[in-house]
Amino acid sequence: MDFKPELLIPAGNIEAFHAAIEGGADAIFLGLKQFNARGRAVNFSNPQLVTMLDIAEKHGVKIYVTLNTVIKNAEIPELLDVLNFLSQTKVSAVIIQDWGVWYLAKKFFPNLTIHASTQMANHNSMGANFSKKNGFERVIMARELTHPELEKIMQNSESEVEIFVHGALCYSFSGLCLFSSYLGGKGANRGQCTQPCRRVFKDNGKDHAIFSLKDNQQISMVPDFARMNVASLKIEGRMKSASYVYRVAQAYRMAIDDHSKIKEAEELLKWDFGREKTDYFMGGKVKGSISDKTNNGIYLGKVKRLLDEGFVLQTDMDLEKGQQLRVVNKVGDSVSVKVKEFEAKGNEVEVYTEKDIVKGNDVYLIGLPSRNFPSKFEFLKKENTKPISGAFKRKIRQDIQIRNQNSSKPEFFVRIDNLEWLRKLRVDDFKGIFLDLPKDEWRKIPFDSPFFKNNIFRFYIEIPGFISENHLQQMQQNVKWLIRKGLKNFVISHLSQFDLFPKGVNIITNERVYTYNDAAIKGIKSLGVAQTIYPVESDYENLQRGTSRDGIVSMYANPELFFARMPVSVYNNDDEFKDNTDKEFKRYVRNGMTSVYSKTPVALLQYSKSLMKDGFSRFLFDLRTETPSKHLPVKLFKKFKASEQLQPSTTFNFKRGLS
Repeated sequence: MDFKPELLIPAGNIEAFHAAIEGGADAIFLGLKQFNARGRAVNFSNPQLVTMLDIAEKHGVKIYVTLNTVIKNAEIPELLDVLNFLSQTKVSAVIIQDWGVWYLAKKFFPNLTIHASTQMANHNSMGANFSKKNGFERVIMARELTHPELEKIMQNSESEVEIFVHGALCYSFSGLCLFSSYLGGKGANRGQCTQPCRRVFKDNGKDHAIFSLKDNQQISMVPDFARMNVASLKIEGRMKSASYVYRVAQAYRMAIDDHSKIKEAEELLKWDFGREKTDYFMGGKVKGSISDKTNNGIYLGKVKRLLDEGFVLQTDMDLEKGQQLRVVNKVGDSVSVKVKEFEAKGNEVEVYTEKDIVKGNDVYLIGLPSRNFPSKFEFLKKENTKPISGAFKRKIRQDIQIRNQNSSKPEFFVRIDNLEWLRKLRVDDFKGIFLDLPKDEWRKIPFDSPFFKNNIFRFYIEIPGFISENHLQQMQQNVKWLIRKGLKNFVISHLSQFDLFPKGVNIITNERVYTYNDAAIKGIKSLGVAQTIYPVESDYENLQRGTSRDGIVSMYANPELFFARMPVSVYNNDDEFKDNTDKEFKRYVRNGMTSVYSKTPVALLQYSKSLMKDGFSRFLFDLRTETPSKHLPVKLFKKFKASEQLQPSTTFNFKRGLS
């Protein structure tokens, strides 16, 4: 066994940090108090990080710090403070999502090593190589890869590759989920995910956890990952307990060090108290990866009756002091109970607790008695770092100011997913028409017709968000064919897709290439992108605080809340379902991908005059999922010109703000 992948373990608190080291981590990833995708974890202060770096160094363990959220314009000064601090520490790498963080780190803090977070949605060798070329030392690949795809990516890319091998799975591609944000402004890309994929939805009159995935477990494939030279095997779980971290680290340490002990390691993992397990796409069988069981742990039984200070649990399993229980009500709310005192009477156990419990609730075992890990440091090391100077901050702020190329009159763009729309639109009304079509329909577009020849300058082909490793070559050939047909305009869904095109092609990035701040826009344009579309989940205050004014504002859209490779069953004939507040959603399947859209559109037409007064002049009507008609575009233009609200509609986060 020549090559051993790095074992990368999460730590969301001090106990978990010590558990990771004791469990055999080669490296630990953790977050500071700000700008990390697990905002609900305890996380760490600057002095705590400096202290941990010293402890980790003594054990030969690396520390990676997560700055893997998107950054709002108002947060740039604080971000600069964080980057300045980290650049003076011994952190081995910073894990990032935002292209603004990439631009700032690369240009102004070049001594920082950066890794591309899985939330950057890299899923093929084009993404890995693009990242390497632009200064990323390592790419954390999407969890949706198959075994053959990963093998080909390892052969075709020059970057270090990291993969998740254990822990919770998001239904949507990480970084491309807007569902939590849509429901209440708490953005997953801001570290505030409320886990809508774990919710129960009403489907054809019945309640189903349509999108709740089992937990990832790839321990049986550790020998294959070592053979492929995968650089790092990552465990998800910065919200997990120290006992979970210790047990899972032990198991994967055992498997990496001695492949003959994988069965023994698997036995350890039976007590990780996560959800049911799946080897997901990597195992080649995704059927059965969704589970209606949304709770972690081992089911023990129900609360049979209540006591003055506790409850009676009916179960066939023995309890022990120190075990952790979770008591769950019918709507999924839960309380945790540590078993301190109990009395067993046959198959009934009296559990004593002061917490409020309801008869009939389900009870799960979620933790065993475990060794204790320190919850505090004996002393905190001094930071000994210099603050960033005001002059340096001003220099950076001047650098990221956007030089706008505004139009004196509003310019309109439209996105369609059906060529039938071209019979309904007045094409002269639009500066650009984005064709977001299934890729097998591209060659059906009548480019040689007089209509297309006369209007070719208006048309953009939108590249799909997912291109599997097996289809990269075909995509490259399709792009060459489109260019030969005279097309010069394209919309890309991932920044690495820029490498599909020769010089001289006009490229716009769509809403999935996030531009929440001026630094991101400056960085993306520095690569040669002509124009960007602002994120649909951003808010008005954030737009106003930036200096960019020549991007495209989405004024009407049914936002894509999930973008996933995982198929799901929806039993309603219309592919429609509701949440517990009767909000309506619809599933669409195209190019083998599943998208979920809200049935209530996001419309900002009532803000048209305010936006133009603020200097914005480019606007998008996204008509995907709509039935082609002459009426809707006319109505949208009318409302835009009058600055009137469209009903029914929502403004998403535009006024309430993105948390």
